[in-house]
Amino acid sequence: DSEPVARAISMRTGISSWRSGLLPEEKLDVVCNLESDAGPTLMVGDGVNDSPALAGSTVGVAMGAAGSDVALDSADVALMGDDLTRLPDAISLSRKAVFVMKQNVAVSLLSKAIFVVLAPLGFVTLVTAIAVDMGISLLVTLNGLRLLRRPPSIR
Repeated sequence: DSEPVARAISMRTGISSWRSGLLPEEKLDVVCNLESDAGPTLMVGDGVNDSPALAGSTVGVAMGAAGSDVALDSADVALMGDDLTRLPDAISLSRKAVFVMKQNVAVSLLSKAIFVVLAPLGFVTLVTAIAVDMGISLLVTLNGLRLLRRPPSIR
């Protein structure tokens, strides 16, 4: 929120334009303007004054350890520490999670579609269809568990 901190962070991250010392409604206006001009936005904040902008952004990230309860409630994601360098890891993990969810849904729907066609035609028995369905359920569960294997930088 302070100009010297905003300037220092901007210089370290290569950001050429920043705003500081904004009121909550001004932060929300900036987020809304950025979203209409550039597309989806990600807002990171930790206080009550960040809550409207956290809620108004595409993705709101609250700094968990130092964040206020209102900021944590308004955000979509809460980082449990105050280390912003972990944000790229959180984004990467969320992208992997979405990819795994899409895989799981596709495999489940495909297997069900196959057995909806094969079962009435008499190519498979009901017991076989149920067994395969249970196998697919275990497969998608194991596929989801792959996300627990994270590189050391995310742990």
